[in-house]
Amino acid sequence: MSSRRTRSRQQTGSSRITDDQINDLVSKLQALLPEAHIRSGDRVSAARVLQETCNYIRSLHREVDDLSERLSELLSTTDMSSAQAAIIRSLLM
Repeated sequence: MSSRRTRSRQQTGSSRITDDQINDLVSKLQALLPEAHIRSGDRVSAARVLQETCNYIRSLHREVDDLSERLSELLSTTDMSSAQAAIIRSLLM
């Protein structure tokens, strides 16, 4: 067997993740979700945790987009030399 093939098999073997590691990662991911999505005490499938995580990330993206839009609107109607504009700028830094 060539050394290239041996090296490839060694890397593949050492990079495999065990079922216990997957379960641990899914549990950690589930713990990061808000209670409204999945209660951490509930026993749910890994697929459901992953789906809920994707849904939650999408909702966070929408919230960021909405807040960015609202901030842009606020800045466009604010005198840039005002105290309010200074507060907004400090929050962005």
